[in-house]
Amino acid sequence: MRVARYVWMRDAGAMSEVLRELIDIAGRHARGRRTRTAIPRVSIGRSEATTAPLPGVWGSGILFVLQGAKTVLIGDRALRYNPASYFIYTVETPTISQIVEASAGRPYLAIGFTLDLQAVAALLVEHEPALGGDSFSTSPVNDELLDALRRMMRLLDRPAEIPVLAAMLEREMLFRLLQGPQGGKLSQLARADGHLARIGQAIAWIRTHCHQPVRVADLAEIAHMSSAAFYRHFRAATAMSPIQYQKQIRLLEARHLLVAQPGNVAQVAFAVGYESASQFSREYARQFGSPPARDAARLAAGGEAAVEVI
Repeated sequence: MRVARYVWMRDAGAMSEVLRELIDIAGRHARGRRTRTAIPRVSIGRSEATTAPLPGVWGSGILFVLQGAKTVLIGDRALRYNPASYFIYTVETPTISQIVEASAGRPYLAIGFTLDLQAVAALLVEHEPALGGDSFSTSPVNDELLDALRRMMRLLDRPAEIPVLAAMLEREMLFRLLQGPQGGKLSQLARADGHLARIGQAIAWIRTHCHQPVRVADLAEIAHMSSAAFYRHFRAATAMSPIQYQKQIRLLEARHLLVAQPGNVAQVAFAVGYESASQFSREYARQFGSPPARDAARLAAGGEAAVEVI
């Protein structure tokens, strides 16, 4: 089988034409900052201005940036999305994202896909993925993948065709992704016995029990790994240690609680698992730039989101 190389088209004009059409479709169908489309698992992001750093939790999925630029900090690793680039998020990961290039004339535009792991697993029965590369680098979209994405997004102008064609085009896109530079980690996630799938089980436990003390040995048992292997694979998947991950999740949950249900800071601190309200306030201010009460009041007054979930 010929594996498509992830390089720019020889005909730069052809690439620009496809990209221009995608930008036009996304721009016409975007309704605010994030729009869920009629195509299953597909959303459009749009912004006419750059943004401040915004914390959030990104689940398993793919983000394609079409226009503008965005930076994402994951643990100690930084990603930069330029136009026609993508990244596959394999596990639920705390992030700090910032749109760094956007204007009214050239808004930031991106397409997000939530992963259907059953569809990926079905493809793996028939096709071997390419070898995986760096877990934390964006990749340029090659011509085959970009064309499949364009045909998928064209369905927004022909909604009656979505029930028939969307699943077929999604399968093609997943195949292209499996054959690309991030195909290895996508296949690991879809395989029930893959290390990413098992790390995902431990992460699900942390998310559900973030208020409880966590021990690496216990998480390793959930993932059916030795403690050393678990720690290594966890850090490779999230760019942070399990303890750092839990702290990020606790602080994000606290921020959500403070905005949704304004009240006693100490009560929120204890609710997310802190034993010391003063320690909570210090770590919260270090993470979000302001003490808890002041940060929550600012967000409420400005109508800003406390957490970006993508």
